[in-house]
Amino acid sequence: MTTTAVRRLVLLRHAKAEPGGTVPDVLRPLALKGRSQASAVGRSLAAAEVLPEVVLCSDAVRTRQTWDLVRPGLGDVEPEVTVTADLYTADVAQVLALVAAVDDRVRTVLVVGHEPIMSSVAEHLAGPDSDSAALRQVQVGVPTASYSVVESDVPWDAWGRRTGTLVRLVRAAD
Repeated sequence: MTTTAVRRLVLLRHAKAEPGGTVPDVLRPLALKGRSQASAVGRSLAAAEVLPEVVLCSDAVRTRQTWDLVRPGLGDVEPEVTVTADLYTADVAQVLALVAAVDDRVRTVLVVGHEPIMSSVAEHLAGPDSDSAALRQVQVGVPTASYSVVESDVPWDAWGRRTGTLVRLVRAAD
């Protein structure tokens, strides 16, 4: 009997950042609330046993700080991390192109990015068996430090419109 391995894509919006205006947007750091949110996300991912093998992270200060604070909550996991400017201004196709380049032996990928793109990617991938409440939320956008989990049994380079199942959306505790 052959079993098909499920792949999971976790789409995390960065944690709460300082207000804009005093520094260029890409340089905005996390707010104090965002620091606690990001730490909670790491614990949440570990509790759900959603442990990334690969992390794709925007190069914005707030996304890198989010990842740095998520990481300790994951325990002994040592994922391969790529920080890229491509995620800062990416559209759905560009995010999926980055995911398509991931080795098919990898089962869980975490993308740390921005709104509205994290929601847009989740909505784009969500097939007919997706969680309806999670789908409704990604259709209107997600709050800071929230993450969507999309699963599919197709290779990374075949992920596209409605090829996945949006299984859940986890909102940060305020």
